Amino acid sequence: GAECPLHPHEDIESNTYVVTGHFLHADSLGNNGRLEGGAAQIMTFSHDGDLHSEKNGSPDEPMRFIQFWILPSTRGLPAGVQQRGYTLEDRTDRWLQIMGPAGEDGLDLAQDARALVSHLTDAGRLEHTFGPGRGGYLYVIDGRVGINGDRMRTGDAAKVTGEARLELSTDLAAELILIDVPLQFEPVGVWAGEPSRPKLLAGDAP
Repeated sequence: GAECPLHPHEDIESNTYVVTGHFLHADSLGNNGRLEGGAAQIMTFSHDGDLHSEKNGSPDEPMRFIQFWILPSTRGLPAGVQQRGYTLEDRTDRWLQIMGPAGEDGLDLAQDARALVSHLTDAGRLEHTFGPGRGGYLYVIDGRVGINGDRMRTGDAAKVTGEARLELSTDLAAELILIDVPLQFEPVGVWAGEPSRPKLLAGDAP
């Protein structure tokens, strides 16, 4: 039943991957939704400032989710929410792209960025190449995995700051999430120095 109550963001995309449990979403646009393990969500926050909240939908079961933020490269984005459920089979022994630029697999990001997840078994192998000018972040959600000869376990992470090729394998199993982003891009909105216009929180005086 734990809750992070309504709070504001602007000129940013808040990206959520539900690992386990029942994730409840609400926002100032009137959207709400319940996401189960394996689901993905993007909320785009406009320059006007919008509110969202996260809550564990169960009073007695734990809920685990990963949330990260990507700065958009498009000015004047309207606020909105996208969400989609995925199964374990969708990501077993392969990279499943859950977010990417419009026109690619997964939910649409307003940036040349991608989020991929995988359930890697001892029968599978994975690779990922970061091209010139790109970097990213790999997080081991659960299990253990070998990456280019190094061993990583639950909670370990690797930051990539340039061109690289990752080779991954496991002798047991591993749950992984990988973010691939441009290292250089033109910021927009408040990140480019434009004045902030956040919405009032509930109960604030005008």
